[in-house]
Formats: sequence, structure tokens, C-alpha cells
Amino acid sequence: MSTVEAGDGVRLYVEAHGDGIPVVFSCAFATTHENFRPQVEPLVAGGARVILWDYRSHGRSEAGDPESYGIEQVIDDLGRVLDHAAPGQPAVVGGLSLGGLVSLHFALRHPERVRGLLLLDSGPGFKNPEAAARWQAQVEKTGSILCERGMTVLTRGKAAATAIGRDPELPAAQAAARAIEAQDPVAVAEFGRRVAGPAPCVIDDLPRIEAPALVLVGEHDAAYLRAADVMEAKLPKASKLVLRDAGHISNIEAADALNAAVLHFLADLA
Repeated sequence: MSTVEAGDGVRLYVEAHGDGIPVVFSCAFATTHENFRPQVEPLVAGGARVILWDYRSHGRSEAGDPESYGIEQVIDDLGRVLDHAAPGQPAVVGGLSLGGLVSLHFALRHPERVRGLLLLDSGPGFKNPEAAARWQAQVEKTGSILCERGMTVLTRGKAAATAIGRDPELPAAQAAARAIEAQDPVAVAEFGRRVAGPAPCVIDDLPRIEAPALVLVGEHDAAYLRAADVMEAKLPKASKLVLRDAGHISNIEAADALNAAVLHFLADLA
């Protein structure tokens, strides 16, 4: 466990476990590195170096000046995390939801640094202007609710399904919930308005990504099933797996199946 200094001095929280091929996970908006705890032990046992981190304003990372927030800053932050945790090594870059989109942006900006992609319940963004506007409005609404009612809005009730999974009694879900609830709702909301909401679409750029990609999606994650099909079709070296009886937080709900698929993907890369 350590911190990395971003280009503007913000301290970013980082964990690195194990040795071998580096695998970095970026989280969904408003969640933290703790959401990926179920991946650490199995992937390390399979020979990977698992890297977890928190976006600025998330988890244990500092918030910094909201004026600095933007997708380019997040891409730069991820690069510095890899400089620290896997210096000089191309990595498997992955994430869930927003984390998958961040990974795609990183692969387009730094193809030489990406050995493979793990795209979990994610998508390439919204090309249709009306759909993009609806998404931004939803993120704005979520941010306002967080500021008014606090982070527990995401961990209790219906919203929990898209933050900690559909079974809140799972130990991994409870640990993820505690980490989410410890965050500053104002800082998280500001990140949503400036990064998650307006994040640019990359759908037309997917054919340029040459790294092998594994696309994973829960069978009950209706919002991302079509996006998974699109990424499988447009990425030159993509394979897709639909995880049975899983929703949006498939890495917690179907951890064993997802970890097995990732280990198989890493073995193919090796």
C-alpha cells in the first residue's frame, strides 16, 4: 500500500500484490479499489501482479482541485500508477463500467503500454448526442443526490445493485460498501460532473486498438449487454463472455467465474 504523486501533486492511493504480468484495475464511478478485492488473491496465485488504485476524489486518494478533473488527467494519473507499480512493463489494463472506458482511452493514448484489456460490464461511451446528454443528466442527478443524502444512497436500496452487487450480504460486497460510504460525496459528485458524465466516446476508435481484449458482462446487466456486443465486434482481437446469474458488479457477484476467465486470458497472453 502506498501513494503516488500525480502531475499536479495530488496523492493517489495504490496497492500492488504479487509478481508477474501486471494487471491494473480501474473502478466504476463512485466506487473504490476495494470493489476489486475478490480478484487479488486468485490472480496473484495465478502468477499476476495485481494493481489496485483510486481515482482522485475516490477512496483513499486525495481530491485536489476540481478544475483539474478531466479524462486526460485520469489517463495521466493511471500512467503514473503504472510507472510506480510496474515500471517499464506493458500491463493488462482493465476496469469495470467507467473503469473500462478509462482503460480504452489509455490504450488509445499509450498502445505501447498495454499488453491486454479487461473490459468488465463496460462500454465505449455514447456516440448518439441524445444518449450522451441523457447520461450526463443522470450523472448530474446522481451527484446532487449524493450531496444531499450521502454515499449510503449507493450502498443501500436499489442503487446498491450497481455499486456493490445484488447480494449485499456477501463479505466482498460489505467491504466494498464500507469503503464507498467513507468517501466525500461532494468530491465524488464533482468527479462525476467533470469526468464520468462528459467522458468522450471511443466507439469509432476501437478498430485501432491492437491489444487482445477480454469483454466480460453479467447476463442481467441489461444496460451493458449491447455495449459488450459492440466492443466484441469492433475490437480487432476481442473475445466476449457473458457471466451467468450476474448483474453489473459481476466481479463480486460471479467472482469465481470471472477470475477463471481472466486467468485463462492471462495464460493466453503469456
